[in-house]
Amino acid sequence: MVVLVSRTGRHLQRYNKGRRQVVGCIPYRYKDNIDLSMGDEDAFEVLLISPQRKGKGLLFPKGGWEKDESIEVAARRETIEEAGVSGDLEGKLGTWYFENKNGDTAYEGHMFPLFVTEELDLWPEKDIRERFWMSVEEARKLCQQGWMKEALELLVSRLTSQCRRTKMHLFSRINRSSGGHGTILRSGCRAQVLAPPPPSPAEEA
Repeated sequence: MVVLVSRTGRHLQRYNKGRRQVVGCIPYRYKDNIDLSMGDEDAFEVLLISPQRKGKGLLFPKGGWEKDESIEVAARRETIEEAGVSGDLEGKLGTWYFENKNGDTAYEGHMFPLFVTEELDLWPEKDIRERFWMSVEEARKLCQQGWMKEALELLVSRLTSQCRRTKMHLFSRINRSSGGHGTILRSGCRAQVLAPPPPSPAEEA
């Protein structure tokens, strides 16, 4: 899907019991080289963007869910429009109910993980937003919206649980001569261990 311009206007905006429905993503990727001794959440990074209105903190891409699109299409569209990334949309993290800072608008927010496979050089809101890849710990400090921080923790819990199971499986397959050390590459739960190379003739001698 290619988005040339951001959608504008709210004539198709969805509401549920007076709450404006918004949807967004937490874009993430795994680091290229990961030591098995690293903390599980250190294995991946998340992408945050600057707000349209200048202020403190960052946020994950999100926007209005409109009547002529599914929730998944809306999540992908908003992420391309605001952050310029696309990829594999995964199972929804949850639903949150919150109000704006003035307390005069109520929202129903839905968040999805997005495993990033493409990062665009040009995207609709490139001129008004910056994007930043960072560690989970940095994201906890810089994300400005409480409900998004809760969504981040759910993503961390999900990914680290998956990777622990994968690590246990992979550790059982690592050659003992490797000293329990390998390189993790993306595959399956986005990770696999490369077995150590066979010993050279000189080493065998």
